[in-house]
Amino acid sequence: MNRVVHPIEQESFRRLRARLDTSHFPPLTRAVVERVIHSAADLDYASDLVMDEGDLAKAYTALHSGAPVVVDVEMVAAGITRRETVCRLKDAESGPGLTRSAHAVRLAYEEVGPGALWVIGCAPTALEELLTLDAAPALVIGLPVGFVGAAESKAALRESGLPAVSNVSEKGGSAVAAAALNALLYQPTSYSEEKQ
Repeated sequence: MNRVVHPIEQESFRRLRARLDTSHFPPLTRAVVERVIHSAADLDYASDLVMDEGDLAKAYTALHSGAPVVVDVEMVAAGITRRETVCRLKDAESGPGLTRSAHAVRLAYEEVGPGALWVIGCAPTALEELLTLDAAPALVIGLPVGFVGAAESKAALRESGLPAVSNVSEKGGSAVAAAALNALLYQPTSYSEEKQ
């Protein structure tokens, strides 16, 4: 079923493209960059985001083949409206050396196993915990926000070699992380023909 795009969204993307030329990006990268910028009204994401088109293509296939989607917080889940997600934060507990967010990642991994798409938009500790697991993710959208640990956890994600969408700065957040996943969800199967 094709997604019906509201006229306000169409106009928003028209204005975005009038301010920023995204035509040089490969199709999936372009989709992610544009949707993230759209979610935050922040053109700086065009140079702040880091991703690889080949990784996105594999993640796109996994996502559309039914791979589980795990999120760190309900706010990320609320932004992903066309797919069920797994969020174990309500079941998690904090303890010595372990935040609730990190424990939730452990619980989610026990539930879904390897091959999931992980969408982390809030807690750097959730991303740090994921990097300690043998999760073999289809993709990690690691866009936690904050002044403590956010940039460092995203740098560690990039250094891990895992397939990922991240950004260099401290900014990020639930809406931005959900937008990156939605870009892959909303992209039609003929995306490879859409590069303009």
